[in-house]
Amino acid sequence: MSETKSAYAQSGVNIDNKMAALTAIKTMVSSTKTPGVIGGIGSFGGLHKVPAGKDQILVASTDGVGTKLKIACMMNKHDTVGQDIVNHCVNDILVQGAKPLFFMDYVGAAKFDARQFNQIVSGLCKACKENKMALLGGETAEMPGLYPLGEYDLVGTIVGHVSKADLITGKSIRAGDVIIGLHSGGLQTNGFSLARRVIFDLCGYSWQDKVPGTNRTFGEALLAVHRSFLKPVSKIMDRKIKIHGMAHITGGGFPDNIPRVLPKVCNAEIDRDAWEVPTIFKFIQNQGKVDRDEMYRVFNMGIGYVIIIAKKDVATVEAILKKQKQPYSVIGTIRKGKGIVTYKN
Repeated sequence: MSETKSAYAQSGVNIDNKMAALTAIKTMVSSTKTPGVIGGIGSFGGLHKVPAGKDQILVASTDGVGTKLKIACMMNKHDTVGQDIVNHCVNDILVQGAKPLFFMDYVGAAKFDARQFNQIVSGLCKACKENKMALLGGETAEMPGLYPLGEYDLVGTIVGHVSKADLITGKSIRAGDVIIGLHSGGLQTNGFSLARRVIFDLCGYSWQDKVPGTNRTFGEALLAVHRSFLKPVSKIMDRKIKIHGMAHITGGGFPDNIPRVLPKVCNAEIDRDAWEVPTIFKFIQNQGKVDRDEMYRVFNMGIGYVIIIAKKDVATVEAILKKQKQPYSVIGTIRKGKGIVTYKN
């Protein structure tokens, strides 16, 4: 049925356009197929084999990209946010020692844009292949009147697995342990509402303007891809080094994420002078007159992921991270306490 004859298309939903775009991405999505996948895309449900091994536990997580999507729409660049949501979800389940099996996405928009959609899916597929998991399926919804024209929402769900023996819960964290912070590539996927307000509303910059003191534009700094920490952390786990706990520094920053894995009798003492805070965070703090403690609750401040290990294992872990070319800093110590984050300075 042509668009001119379709009452649904006249209402803002063009089924023919959507189905054509979905057909166009099949080859791209099929390239993410792993040995565990059964069949192809297009069924009502994606199929995946149950992981082999003793006492396997499935670990699942769902998240979104948030208002970083506003930057993607502003720049008309949509592939990197596809990578963002995959890597974000990978890191979330990695905290418990899980490795990914498959990913599913949701894209909702007021009006379906085939070019925009293709870019998003290309980013999803790139990150899925880098993390060795399948893009098993998803949902694409055209909902006129719900979203602003030209904008969209992007959400992802990941399922991974870990053996019961290898599950990391934080229960083994104890006073004297060392906190290693893996450096982020930027804001990751959190704090963008505050960042946009300071940069664009208060300061009047555009995304094409250079961040003062750097050679990067605000657009490049803000749209930097959320890193996956799967490879370096997997190398540590593969060496059978006892990881006592891990945390992904997302919304809530240090004080809301690290306590999620802390025993109630321990504090995480963070040395805020242990690493160089990236320029973009300093700019937001100074120009927005944001309190320092609030910055550490809203943003990752350059630390995207933390690993808590025994002091005796620090040298070995540092050697692995250096070999993997993963920037890091030793950022703190576990003290006796009451399950909170404290700052040394």
